[in-house]
Amino acid sequence: MSLVVFPFKHEQPEVLLHNVRVAAAHPRVHEVLCIGYEREQTYEAVERAAPEISRATGTPVSVRLQERLGTMRPGKGDGMNTALRYFLEETRWERVHFYDADITSFGPDWISKAEEAADFGYGLVRHYFPRASTDAMITWMITRTGFALLWPHTELSWIEQPLGGELLMRREVAAMLYEDERVRRRSDWGIDTLYTFVTVQQGVSIYECYIPEGKAHRLYGGLDDLRTMLVECFAAIQSLQHEVVGQPAIHRQEHPHRVPVHIAERVGYDVEATLHRLMQHWTPRQVELLEFFTTPVREGLRTCQRRPAFNFMDEMAWAATYHVLLEHFQPGDPDWEELLFKLWTTRVLNYTMTVALRGYDYAQQYLYRMLGRYRYQAALENGRGHPVPPRAALSTA
Repeated sequence: MSLVVFPFKHEQPEVLLHNVRVAAAHPRVHEVLCIGYEREQTYEAVERAAPEISRATGTPVSVRLQERLGTMRPGKGDGMNTALRYFLEETRWERVHFYDADITSFGPDWISKAEEAADFGYGLVRHYFPRASTDAMITWMITRTGFALLWPHTELSWIEQPLGGELLMRREVAAMLYEDERVRRRSDWGIDTLYTFVTVQQGVSIYECYIPEGKAHRLYGGLDDLRTMLVECFAAIQSLQHEVVGQPAIHRQEHPHRVPVHIAERVGYDVEATLHRLMQHWTPRQVELLEFFTTPVREGLRTCQRRPAFNFMDEMAWAATYHVLLEHFQPGDPDWEELLFKLWTTRVLNYTMTVALRGYDYAQQYLYRMLGRYRYQAALENGRGHPVPPRAALSTA
């Protein structure tokens, strides 16, 4: 018996309502809940349509406002945690699904595949999708890079889309997350990072199911559109950097297959707008803060005050930069947040121009190998000798 949740803010009502109808008509779904950020056009559209959808499908559909549960910026985290609270305190359902409200490719298979994996006993089921080679740059360059550098011997950096909002969890996993003070505090974009980290840290069994058609949703313009998400996702990693992940988590993935042409050939952001953005919003203090970084990075960013530059930010320069940010970055400080954005932007542009333009397959191979090099480097720097991949270690036990 399952509850499906759609957290939303300002979305196209027709897209969300289509997804609600798909979920409500599914035989494994017993209730659909929409969690709104505020009462606005989309909220009122769902409120009006919910009784008709309930009558047509026989599945209760409701909408409610998210509660203020965390201490960070009110955002996605409060919405998801509000849903967990409702699921645990006001229902007796066994499983809860989360899906982003703006998915235009959502269909019943998304629910079916998650339910089938949960039937095998997995505590958490995550969806993953083919992504454009220049899409998911926070996932690759912030979250998975951080996981690889900080916890190289764990499953964290192997998870395909740790920031994905499409997942299923069993009741005991939902309770564990909701009871964790670190999770409830993270009311902003960092919630996905916390859900991923805590489930791995607690040894929850994880299955990733593959959705070949991809996640068609609203696209971003320049990288500036992602600035708030970038800052909050990095801050979430930074807040966890001294945590220990001991017990191994069981982690399985459905084998990926075809990648649609429209995904393989898509550019994920506006390159021209992003280049121009590098020269903007500089302050004298940002220039002073560059003293923390290596000489090539410091001089490269200084150049960006006059013209866009990014050739200096290759993967090893980014790893060194990432460690400096972990030590010195201050969430809530406007200059540090702007500098983080500029540093990340140079890394994304470097990757785009030197790797992604060589084609989709080349770019995907590079990104996975990049994580492998980060894991190996981190394991050696931690003084643990030659690292043994977790899968190999388990197979010889």
